[in-house]
Amino acid sequence: MSEYDELIKTAGLHKEAEDKRVAKLVISDNEIVGGNNIDGIEIKTDATEEQINIDVRVKEGYVIENPVHMCFGVLKKEFNQKINLNIEVEDNAEVTIVGHCIFPKAVKVKHFMDAKIKIKENSKYSYFEKHIHSDTGGVEVYPKAVVEVGKNSKFKTEFELLKGRVGLLDIDYKADGCKNSVIDVIARISGYKDDIIKINESANLKEEYARGVLRSRVAVRDDAKAEVYNKITASAAHARGHVDCTEILQGNGIVKAYPDVEVLHPKARVTHEAKLGGIENKQLETLMARGLTEKEAEEIIIEGLLS
Repeated sequence: MSEYDELIKTAGLHKEAEDKRVAKLVISDNEIVGGNNIDGIEIKTDATEEQINIDVRVKEGYVIENPVHMCFGVLKKEFNQKINLNIEVEDNAEVTIVGHCIFPKAVKVKHFMDAKIKIKENSKYSYFEKHIHSDTGGVEVYPKAVVEVGKNSKFKTEFELLKGRVGLLDIDYKADGCKNSVIDVIARISGYKDDIIKINESANLKEEYARGVLRSRVAVRDDAKAEVYNKITASAAHARGHVDCTEILQGNGIVKAYPDVEVLHPKARVTHEAKLGGIENKQLETLMARGLTEKEAEEIIIEGLLS
């Protein structure tokens, strides 16, 4: 089986791989192994032994109907993968990108993603990043993004790591919102054994009526550790923001949350909520009364949190 076929199979992209109406890019290690462009979106790549540079432009006035699929995979046990991603969504455009990050055999793999995203006026950009890791914990993932959200535009990103072990995850996202913009960020992460999870996300609501929400859902078991830093700054009139962090702890792990809100205008408002700790006994008892074991009940509750 070729690297392309193996990545497509692992990501579950059989139909999308054959559909010429779907834009896609498939990367194995630091090599482009497949792709497809469609009208309205331009994807350019430059690959070297050290890194891959990707430039994506969604042209003015285009609404891309089908999600764009980008598959970033390392099938080797050891490798350093570095991706530089520049995305520009022009005025009155809309696109959804689904990123599949696949490291099924990792023993010593590092994945660096450095993204710069510019969303111009009256546009929408959504990004769903799904990770599939090995069970060894031999992965280090460093996703970094700097985002500029233009007037009347919307930025939404979801990060999901539920299959395989995290290893080391270090997220660093920064977003600026202009007038009437929306910033919506959510992370769903499950850690085991000695996994380490670090999340550092910030949103600057710098113009009138900008809105933002930062949400984190994290579950740690065994000796895993999680630290979550979420910050929203509201600098203009009628800016609205909310920070929401929920972390569940099982075993000997450690969870920390640092919700940070800053209001720099009397007509702005930001709220925050953090919930940390173990599973409530009442929830466990309710499920166990229906015939589930304690472990089965715990897993159902955690799955509900991360869904």
